[in-house]
Amino acid sequence: MPKTLGPRDPIEVASRDEISALQLERLKWSLNHAYTNVPHYKKAFDEKGVHPDDLQDLSDLAKFPFTVKTTLRDNYPFGMFAVPMDDIVRIHASSGTTGKPTVVGYTKKDIDTWADLGARSIQASGGRRSDKVHVAYGYGLFTGGLGAHYAAERLGCAVIPMSGGNTEKQVQLITDFQPDIIMLTPSYMLAIADEFKRQGMDPAETSLRLGIFGAEPWTGAMRKEIEELFGIDALDIYGLSEMMGPGVANECIETKDGPTIWEDHFYPEIINPETGEVLPDGEEGELVFTSLSKEAMPIIRYRTRDLTRLLPGTARSMRRMDKITGRSDDMMIIRGVNVFPSQIEEIMLEDVRLSPHYQLVIDKKGPMDILTINLEGSDPSVSVEDREAAGQLLAKHVKNRIGISVIPVVGAPGTVARSQGKAQRIIDMRKK
Repeated sequence: MPKTLGPRDPIEVASRDEISALQLERLKWSLNHAYTNVPHYKKAFDEKGVHPDDLQDLSDLAKFPFTVKTTLRDNYPFGMFAVPMDDIVRIHASSGTTGKPTVVGYTKKDIDTWADLGARSIQASGGRRSDKVHVAYGYGLFTGGLGAHYAAERLGCAVIPMSGGNTEKQVQLITDFQPDIIMLTPSYMLAIADEFKRQGMDPAETSLRLGIFGAEPWTGAMRKEIEELFGIDALDIYGLSEMMGPGVANECIETKDGPTIWEDHFYPEIINPETGEVLPDGEEGELVFTSLSKEAMPIIRYRTRDLTRLLPGTARSMRRMDKITGRSDDMMIIRGVNVFPSQIEEIMLEDVRLSPHYQLVIDKKGPMDILTINLEGSDPSVSVEDREAAGQLLAKHVKNRIGISVIPVVGAPGTVARSQGKAQRIIDMRKK
């Protein structure tokens, strides 16, 4: 059976010149739309001394100011909307655990665009109209559940709107309903694998063919772990509510070499996170997005805090983003060394004695930062001695490759807290 049905839209395989021309046309519209209808952008552009008419080339976008998360919070709840409330048909918001939530709005056309790009993403993953899609992202203000749901329906799939949590029920429905595709966070997929094993079933014997995972950074090692556990292809979907939701970019099944950015609707840049300077394709930095078609809430040069690089297109003409290595706001500074959870995860998953579940706990002992890695054995058959040896080997590799000393604490399987959504990888006791 073929792994893909080919692109849904001609623009996916258009020439770079055609893509750039469309981007310039839409970027001029988006800048004017934001400047004319959003007081924040008129003020920010005027203060920077730029006007939408100054954009004559795509490179001119670098003249315009950035948008950051605090911008959205400062204009809470609806100050960033560019259309009257009568034209808003949907409102989503972040969890707001660190302050006011960031609120986003959608017109009917915005919802249609989101569904179209989500359907494009599922098809790029290898999905087809005849598939059943099990959605285990959370439904509600979080964009994951409804974003995946509308995408699958737009492609013509049968949707199983399970939402997150209730892991025993997840296993029952996967077993009984025989879905072809599952969409959820990668960390929760691992929790579902644990539940299959707890019930005495092999996760590799399900009907699943594809997994489309997003909402949190995950490594190549975790992809390999999931694919081997379930016998599926695991694809990366990228999105953020400020831009739209899931479906801003998606990996293609033909190559599985990083998400293809749907550049006909989102213009990407990579910047130096310290200076804001735009970096050339291929260099790693912070990902910045500008919306090209959003009506309700245009976003200009939004700093995502995600660290990656832009790469040439392969299966599609549009550029790819490399796998997210981490977020600049997830970076830990341990005794002067910059450390990302993904670095430790890559090392950890090299040892079959360790499960993919972990948490990083940062504390202080006097003036010194202490990093403890809470881990667990991969299987009850792994002895206490082997678990401890695996922990010590991990600490040695972390010291050699990253340059910091860590304290490994390796418990029995099931001792690390499971996530039913986004995994909480870092617990910083220094803030308490």
